[in-house]
Amino acid sequence: MSLLLFIEQVLNGLQFGVMLFLMAAGLTLIFGVMGLINLAHGSLYMIGAFAAAAVSAATGSFLLGLAASLAAAAAAGALIEVVVIRRLYDKDHLDQVLATFALILIFSEGTRWVFGSFPLYLDVPSYLAGSVTLPGGIEYPLYRLAIIAIGLLVAAGLFALIAWTRIGIQIRAGESDREMIAVLGVNISALYTIVFALGAALAGFAGALIGAIQSVQVGMGEPVLILAFVVIVIGGIGSIKGALVGAILVGLTDTLGRTLLPVAFDTFMTASAANAVGSALASMSIYILMAVLLVFKPTGLFGSA
Repeated sequence: MSLLLFIEQVLNGLQFGVMLFLMAAGLTLIFGVMGLINLAHGSLYMIGAFAAAAVSAATGSFLLGLAASLAAAAAAGALIEVVVIRRLYDKDHLDQVLATFALILIFSEGTRWVFGSFPLYLDVPSYLAGSVTLPGGIEYPLYRLAIIAIGLLVAAGLFALIAWTRIGIQIRAGESDREMIAVLGVNISALYTIVFALGAALAGFAGALIGAIQSVQVGMGEPVLILAFVVIVIGGIGSIKGALVGAILVGLTDTLGRTLLPVAFDTFMTASAANAVGSALASMSIYILMAVLLVFKPTGLFGSA
């Protein structure tokens, strides 16, 4: 493999990792603050993608589509928190899993009823189309670079929100001692709704960004949700920094594995067999990474006991 191809795959891994971070950041906030296992988080990713595709097609504006993804996912998140999730905080995790799995089915069938079973397509805007030449003569898609930049800006904004704002202080306090901040006068119900809507908006935003790379279809959020759970386990539950580091590790491991492993097996297998074996091992590699890390650090990289 040439050095230019390797660097290109590293950039692809960063782009994939940043997208996973947008999913995992909301998921780790919800789990860290509320102690809630939310299997429906992938459905919020799907809602954001469909909202972006529909509004972008109707208005011709990609930016309006992104805004619609944030608004639609946040509104859906706030609604299900008030109507359904609020009744699950005192339940055990099995009840949470069953209830949020039911929400997956409801959102999937509802989306199919509204938009149909055929995929939608979200076009890359003209000002982000094409490629740019990076140092070393690497031609790389401008839109993928924009995803990396946007994801890092969102990460910086989340760090600032959690570290320096009043709502961030309340979120951090809610992770440590929910009963105490309630005694101090913080409206726990409002805080939970805000956190859930924020996490939902991040998931919807991720769906909108990736919708311009792949088709927008029913069920697109569930595979990403599985990887997001891997990310927060690696990074540490409740840690935004852990979600970012874990997402980049998973993105690079998956992308480089799919590129390097088939090349490694190509020396003693046919090209098709090497590609099949390499792809299978690459899919396993992120779970192997998670298992090895948990052996030495059961709380994840930045998680607390």
